[in-house]
Amino acid sequence: MYLITGARGQLGTELAKLLPDAICADIDILDITDGVAVEKFVRENNVDVIINCAAYTAVDKAETDVELAKKINIDGPRNLAKSGAKIIHISTDYVFDGCGHQPYKPDDETNPVSVYGKTKRAGELAVLENADCAVIIRTAWLYSAHGNNFVKTMRRLGAEKESINVVADQIGTPTFAGDLAAAIVQIIPQMSKEKSGIYHFTNEGVCSWYDFATEIMAQSGLACVVNPIKSIQYPTPAARPFYSVLDKDKIKQEFGIKINHWKKGLEECLKQF
Repeated sequence: MYLITGARGQLGTELAKLLPDAICADIDILDITDGVAVEKFVRENNVDVIINCAAYTAVDKAETDVELAKKINIDGPRNLAKSGAKIIHISTDYVFDGCGHQPYKPDDETNPVSVYGKTKRAGELAVLENADCAVIIRTAWLYSAHGNNFVKTMRRLGAEKESINVVADQIGTPTFAGDLAAAIVQIIPQMSKEKSGIYHFTNEGVCSWYDFATEIMAQSGLACVVNPIKSIQYPTPAARPFYSVLDKDKIKQEFGIKINHWKKGLEECLKQF
């Protein structure tokens, strides 16, 4: 039996489509920060594989809401890892400081510069220390047709305004949640102790938030002009990595994953609107 935690989020929603027999749990069904409840739930439902999509992802709010971020991003994954089930745990590019200039490999040194990034890195370690079989997948710039995300915000602003400003000096790769969900489904039957470890998955290609916003307008048929600005012109409480392109060779080689370009991923997502 598969258990999807954080099932109402962007990735959880996409996974539920592909795994219709899975148990879909959000906090109203299972509080992952409650270790006793997790152990009982996994045992009683004969859960073999957990896909943990639950996370505290309010990056700026986490700077002051530290304890809750720790509970959800560290204690939760630890409890799931201790349950005895195999686990796929979703992590983030924010574990890196963004000072690099070439794609980060899974074994590159981490150096998170925000509370969110620090709690997600600690969550990775908690999973690796407590699970017999664990695949940790770091992803970045996740979006879908569900929930709150950059694509939906840009489409809304693009319909309302003649022009908008978007940062052009933060570089990474957008990731369509549907593509990541498909990769996870492909990975599940291949999971083993030998393949346990950290992997990276985003769509292919590289762009800035400005490039991404421009493409969203173009593919959506919106006339809104996107102006490039520097991050210093758009200050946020939490620091962002300026460069967070992830090297995906390991996941492609170990699990035979083929990955769409980010523009193709966006095209697929927009079909759902």
